[in-house]
Amino acid sequence: MEKNRTKRIWIFTSLIMAMGLLALYSASCQNVRVPQKVFWDQLAMAILGLVLMYVIGRIDYRRFYDIAYIFYGINILLLLIVLIGGRHALGARRWLQVGPLSFQPSELTKLSVILLLGRYYANRQSNLTFGFINRTQIIFRDILLPFMLTTILMFLIFKQPDLGTALLLFGIFLVICFAHGTAYRYFIGFIILCVSFIPIGWRFLKPYQKDRLLVFLNPNIDPLGAGYTIIQSKIAIGSGRLLGKGWLAGTQNQLNFLPERHTDFIFSVIGEEWGLIGTCFLVCLYFLLIHNGLKIALKIKDKFGVLVTVGIVSILTLQVVINIGMVIGLFPVVGLTLPLVSYGRSSFLVFIIMMGFLINLSKKRTVL
Repeated sequence: MEKNRTKRIWIFTSLIMAMGLLALYSASCQNVRVPQKVFWDQLAMAILGLVLMYVIGRIDYRRFYDIAYIFYGINILLLLIVLIGGRHALGARRWLQVGPLSFQPSELTKLSVILLLGRYYANRQSNLTFGFINRTQIIFRDILLPFMLTTILMFLIFKQPDLGTALLLFGIFLVICFAHGTAYRYFIGFIILCVSFIPIGWRFLKPYQKDRLLVFLNPNIDPLGAGYTIIQSKIAIGSGRLLGKGWLAGTQNQLNFLPERHTDFIFSVIGEEWGLIGTCFLVCLYFLLIHNGLKIALKIKDKFGVLVTVGIVSILTLQVVINIGMVIGLFPVVGLTLPLVSYGRSSFLVFIIMMGFLINLSKKRTVL
């Protein structure tokens, strides 16, 4: 059974990557706005990624338990370096340049937070005790302290600015906190408290972030500015209908009406060229990958392994749902890529590493 689940992860991950490569080739074949270099970069990352998946799948995942806090500290240091001397592009400072290569430390935070919270909660017992002092200790240790550790990364990423990734980390925290077994009344109370701060958070958003939220409510208020991309995305997906226009035949894509079609809006390319059938096939692949991840979590006896698996499944689910919802107009545009499909070396490799973790965790273990 474990071998079959491992094979399924390999198959589903490879198929998703293959669909991404086909869409990237289509988005870049005209070499206008999107250079064809992005396809060859992604192809090289896919080959490297398959090797990484194999290697990580053979390492005892408990070794990552030992380095979880170290990895967290290194991640904070990298984010500080980015804010001080990172490469500035597209109105944000998110990249570290190392020779000809650049990468985004903010992508590493997804894995860093999962390992951090996995190790922290693995040493905590979810218990219900009575008395004011005991309740206060539970709230502090089960919610406030791990939330503060997560907030450090969220704040550094928000300053880049990157609102989408910062909110994603908050989502990971909530899922792992819940999976740990935090008492419902404390968990729900914390969520209500966070929601009450949303009006205050509006004041700290950048003007373009506020524009994105307003455009989400009505894209036509700025059809040639902030609303242009989402309007073109809807046109592209809608024009694909049931079977699509065919590979390399999407007009919104090939005629360069669709901005960011190789990164955040690559799902629009798939929708236009492969239609409803193609997009449903991709969504089914994600569903099967996520389903296998949940099955793995149910089989693991080690709490650290369970929480890491839940964290990986949750971030994959959240990012897929948010990205697809974003390009079809159900969510505001927050700049999150489609995992294993969108172009982006840092994001792609981090998700490949996570798939390697799932392969590793899918193997039968007898850890206490």
